[in-house]
Amino acid sequence: MTVSPNLTFNDGNEIPQLGYGVWQVENETAEKVVGLALDAGYRHIDTAKIYGNEEGTGAAIANSGVPREDVFLTTKVWNDEQGFEAAKAAAEASLKRLGTDYVDLLLIHWAKPSQGLYVDTWKALIELQKEGKTRSIGVSNFPEEQLREIIAETGVTPAIHQIELHPYFAQENLREVHAELGIVTQAWSPLGNGSDLLSNPVLAEIAQKHDASVAQVVLAWHRAIGNVAIPKSVTSERIVENFESLKVELTGDEVDAIDALSREDGRIGADPATITF
Repeated sequence: MTVSPNLTFNDGNEIPQLGYGVWQVENETAEKVVGLALDAGYRHIDTAKIYGNEEGTGAAIANSGVPREDVFLTTKVWNDEQGFEAAKAAAEASLKRLGTDYVDLLLIHWAKPSQGLYVDTWKALIELQKEGKTRSIGVSNFPEEQLREIIAETGVTPAIHQIELHPYFAQENLREVHAELGIVTQAWSPLGNGSDLLSNPVLAEIAQKHDASVAQVVLAWHRAIGNVAIPKSVTSERIVENFESLKVELTGDEVDAIDALSREDGRIGADPATITF
C-alpha cells in the first residue's frame, strides 16, 4: 500500500503529509467516508468541533480495524469556546465526542483578533498538551502579528499553522515566516474549492504529462513545496484518486510553473485578520 511521507514537528512528533479533511461532511456521512479514507491508506484525519462530525469521525476510526495509534487525528477549538477555561472544557468535550482519550493535534480554529482571547486559548492548549490530552498543539488562520504574539507571550511555538493555501493563493510570505519560526505549513482548501483551479490550463497540461488528474498534480505540488494537505471528498473514487497523488512526482520546472499561478486576490475564504463569525 502507498504510504504518505511524514513531516517532523518542532516538538519531535510527526504528521503524515497527506491527510483527509471532513469539513462540510454531515455526521451521518462521516463514519462512512472516513472509513473509506482509512481503507484507501490515509492515516491522518482532520476534523473540528464546528464541523459537527466528531462522533462519526471517531466511530469510523474505532471501527476501521486500524489501531488508534496509527491514525493521526486533529480537532480544533471553535471561536465561541476561546479563553483558558472554556478552551480546556471544549477540548474535553471533543475527546468525548471522538471517543478517544487524546488527539494527535489540537488547533485554535481562528485567531479572531477582535475577540482578544487567543493568547489565553493558546495557554490552555499548552496545558492540555502537558496533561497528555493532545500530543501536539498548533493554530489555524492566524495573522502573522497574532502568531508572533502567542509565541512571545508563552515561549511556546505552534507545531503547525493551518491556513488557506492553494496554487491561486500560495501564501509565500506566511510560509517564509513559518520557515523562520520552525512551524509546519498545512493547507486547507488545498484544491482551491470554489475557484476554477481544477480547470486551469497550466495544470491541465502538467497533468496530461503525468497521466494524472489536475487534483493529483495540485496535491503533488503541495508535497513538493513542503505543505501538509487535507483534501476532502465524499466520493470513494475521488478519495482514492487524491491519495494516489502520492505517486506523482513533479519536476522543478513544473513546480515553478504552478508557483507562478499565485495572485494577491486569490483568497477564497475569510481574512483571518478581520473575521467576525
